[in-house]
Amino acid sequence: MRLSGLAVFSLYVVILSPLHSAYASSSSLAERVVEHRLANGLTVLMVERHQTPIVSINITFAVGGVDEPVGQTGIAHLYEHMAFKGTRTIGTRNYEEEQPLLDELALVGSELDQRLREFDVNGASETDETRATIESLQERFTDLQAKASEYVVGNEMALLYQRHGGVGLNASTGKDVTRYMISFPSNRLPLWAAIESDRMAHPVLREFYKERGVVMEERRLRNDDSPSGLLFETFTSAAFRAHGYGIPTIGWGSDILSLTPADTEAFFKAHYGPNRATIAMVGDINPREVIPLIEETFGKIPAAPPPPPLVTVEPEQRGERRVEVEFDAEPAIVIGYHKPTIRHPDDDVFDVIDALLSEGLTSRLHQKLVRDKRLAASVGSDSSHPGARAPNLFVVTATPLAPHTTAEVEAAIYEEIERLKREPVSPKELEKVLNNLDADLVRGLRSNSGLASQLALYQALAGDWQYVLTSRDHIAKVTAADVQRVATQYLTKSNRTVAVLVKKGSAKAVAGTPTLGVRP
Repeated sequence: MRLSGLAVFSLYVVILSPLHSAYASSSSLAERVVEHRLANGLTVLMVERHQTPIVSINITFAVGGVDEPVGQTGIAHLYEHMAFKGTRTIGTRNYEEEQPLLDELALVGSELDQRLREFDVNGASETDETRATIESLQERFTDLQAKASEYVVGNEMALLYQRHGGVGLNASTGKDVTRYMISFPSNRLPLWAAIESDRMAHPVLREFYKERGVVMEERRLRNDDSPSGLLFETFTSAAFRAHGYGIPTIGWGSDILSLTPADTEAFFKAHYGPNRATIAMVGDINPREVIPLIEETFGKIPAAPPPPPLVTVEPEQRGERRVEVEFDAEPAIVIGYHKPTIRHPDDDVFDVIDALLSEGLTSRLHQKLVRDKRLAASVGSDSSHPGARAPNLFVVTATPLAPHTTAEVEAAIYEEIERLKREPVSPKELEKVLNNLDADLVRGLRSNSGLASQLALYQALAGDWQYVLTSRDHIAKVTAADVQRVATQYLTKSNRTVAVLVKKGSAKAVAGTPTLGVRP
């Protein structure tokens, strides 16, 4: 991962810069971070910064799309949506009256889904009796949705934060982690603890089918009807034959439409316990006051069962894989090579290769393809697609500049890759790359939210936030010979997957997807 490469240097700068002169006596980040672990397994990481009365908090669960059961792809992303719908006390006018409606709605919605799947999947013949059954279920479903909606207080959680000065409330789901973040005045910390511990312990999946429909629309816009989205989805699926990294985080459409409230609640209970969570807090805090507050609120939440192990290992690739995606859009190409995961020593070398090839206007691929030969309109790379908890991909992407073709761009990319194998990187270029990475990370981690994000992320991915300390030492030891060795070992034809976006002569109609979760 590129961020793992030089994060420690940036963090040293952040802690010891003039902006943080109050901490100049502290010699290392390790001395600045206060770590506390609750009996239920929750990890809390705290860094004091008293320049402004603001605290930034990042809650990261070591749970993502890679943890989903077969047939339930997209459930982690859907749960992230549902986590903003509130709890038994937030987002409802009367939960005692609302709950029976939600329970019945879940039963009716699941039965309606099943009836509709019998026609969509099994090709069952429609009869007057089955038509009448479906119409009755649809009518009852619509009625229950209307009644349940009367109890909903829309966006109450977000409005609570907003009224108390909260900014940046957001969340994200990836293949490896699910993250929730916010910044707010530090004197509102008790309010945050009450809201977030309630959300971790007692989420309510209200407006489930409405939100499932939102996710389906999101999938249509970002994957099905997006040339870049569809290209990457097809590419990643081709690169991973067995491992869950080959499945899009948003899920397959048929799986999304099959998800039920019961499925989602079971997934939450199995995976989103405090023992899989890290809370990172950076800002105007006093750890001696924060720890009792966290113990009183989050400490009451029971730990979830130990997560099931990820047993599937991607088999070694034995030959180039090539796929084409037809779309009425400009051509593009994605090239990916299998590589090791975080904590493997070669992962750090890929951070350097990534920067050498595409970091900034003076990078090799930009100079060669964009500036000198004018073959490409854009070019980039990524050293850990689509995640880092398991072996992943080093990816190069490019869009040709007309009238040049993807074939010309592909050949030029391979020339630069072969150059990595053939010619040692000069000491001057290697030093420049490391300095540029340092500068980028310093800018990204000066903020409280940036530091909180990185601490929580590496605690989740590497099992220890101090990985940011050791990784910089590893990066500093990367040599030109390491770059040559890693490029020679991994960047080979038999280890690569290539996906090309082929422009069609005319637009092709794409079948629409329902805008509602249940398809009445």
